Amino acid sequence: MAFRWSFIRSILAVGCILLMVLATVLPTAAEAQRRGASLVRDAEIENTIRAYAAPLFAAAGLNNDAITVHLVNDRVLNAFVAGGQRIFINTGLLIRAERPAQVIGVLAHEIAHIAGGHLARMGGAIEDATTAMILSMLFGAAAAVAGSGDAAMAAVLGGQHLAERSFLAFTRSQESAADQSGAGYLEQTGQSASGLIEFLQILGQQDLLHSTRQDPYARTHPMTPERVAALESRNARSAARDAKDTPENIERFKRMQAKLVGYLEGLSVTLRKYPETDTSLYGRYARAFAYFRALDFNRALTETDRLIADYPNDPFFRELKADILLNMGRVADSLPPSQEAYRLAPGEPLIAFGVAQRLVALEDDSRLEEAIGILKQVTLREPDNAAAWQQLATAYGRTGDIGMASLASAERYLVLNALRDAQGQAERAARLMKEGSPGWLRAQDIISAAKDERRLQRNR
Repeated sequence: MAFRWSFIRSILAVGCILLMVLATVLPTAAEAQRRGASLVRDAEIENTIRAYAAPLFAAAGLNNDAITVHLVNDRVLNAFVAGGQRIFINTGLLIRAERPAQVIGVLAHEIAHIAGGHLARMGGAIEDATTAMILSMLFGAAAAVAGSGDAAMAAVLGGQHLAERSFLAFTRSQESAADQSGAGYLEQTGQSASGLIEFLQILGQQDLLHSTRQDPYARTHPMTPERVAALESRNARSAARDAKDTPENIERFKRMQAKLVGYLEGLSVTLRKYPETDTSLYGRYARAFAYFRALDFNRALTETDRLIADYPNDPFFRELKADILLNMGRVADSLPPSQEAYRLAPGEPLIAFGVAQRLVALEDDSRLEEAIGILKQVTLREPDNAAAWQQLATAYGRTGDIGMASLASAERYLVLNALRDAQGQAERAARLMKEGSPGWLRAQDIISAAKDERRLQRNR
C-alpha cells in the first residue's frame, strides 16, 4: 500500500519526557492513545522530507546517506530528530505548514540540535534513557507492522519505564543557538530563513493557550520575541533573504499535502479543500485518496486512471492504483500496476515490497523465486523492515527451504526485539545449514547478539 500503517497503542511515550536530540517532548501515552498516534510508511512523502533535509545535513557536515524518515500520524504540531539521523515528523505539521520553506526551516532547526552536540552535553544517564525510548518506539512500530500487538505494547512500555525517569528542558540559549545554526544551514544552501521565522510565529500564537492545549512542539520549543527578532535581523543581512521556494519543492509540497489531506482528513474535508471543479493534479490526487479511504473504489480508480493517462511515468500514481485494486480483493489485477511502479522507481524499497507482497499473495509457487529476489533487495536496503522479513520467511517456507525461512524469521524477531524467539529461530536455522555457509554465519551472529542483549537486560 502507499500508506502502510503501524498502529502503536501507547507510543510516543510518556509524561513530560524530552528527547534531547531534538529538544522535543513526546506526547504522553494517554494523549497519543487518544489521538490514535501511529507510524506511517509512504515512499513519496519520505522522499520529499529526505529531499528537503539532505542539503541541510550536508551543510551541517552530517552523513546524508544515513538519513531515515519516520512519519508520525498525529494531528499535533511536532517534529524531532533522534538516533543520529532519524527524522520524526508529524503529519499534522506537514498539513498545517503553508509552504515548503516552513517545513524546511523546522528541519534545519532540529538538525542544528544534533550538529550542535546538545545531546552529548546532557549526560550519559539521560542519553541512555532517551536511546531506550527511541528504540522502544522503533521496536514497537516494527512489531505492530508485523501484527504483533503484544510485542509492540511490551516494547513501548519498556521504553516508557526508562524514559519516565528523565526530564530535560532545553535552555533558551540552546534554542536560540539552534535557530542561528539552522539559519546558517539555510544560507549555505541558498535558502531564506523566512520559513523558519513564519513557523515560529505560528507557534507564538499558541502562547495564549493553556499548556495542555498547546502542541508538543510549542511546549518544548518556547517561542520568544527575542528569538524571532534575532532571526529576522540575521535574515535581513543574508544574501538569501529573498530566496523563494523552488518550483520542485513547491510541487513536492503540494503533492504531499494533497495525499495527506485525502488519506487522513476524510471525504467531506477533502472535497471542501479540493472540490470536483478542481481538475489540477493535486485536486485529483487528493480526491483519489479520499474516495479510496471512503471505500468508493470506482471513483478512486477513475481519478487515478486519469492521473496515469496524463502522467504515465509517475510511479506513485501506479502505486495508488495497485493499492486500490488490492483493497478490492483483485490481487492478480493489482500486480501489473505495482510492477510498473517498481519499473519506474526501482530504488524505492516500499514499492518493491508491494510487488513482492503481491507475488507471495498470488499463491503461485512459480513466482516465489522472483518474490524472494525482490525481498532480499528490500531487506538489504531496509534491514529493520519486519514485514519484509516476514514475507521472506513465508516465501522460503513455501519453497521448502526451512533453513532460510528460519533465518528470515530470526531476522524479523531481532527487529522486533523478541530476543528469545530470534535466538530460537537462528539456532534452528544453524542446525539446518551447512557449517561455515553465509546463512550459518549470519545465524551465529544473531544468536550471539540475542544472547548478549538478553544478558544486558537481565543485569539492568
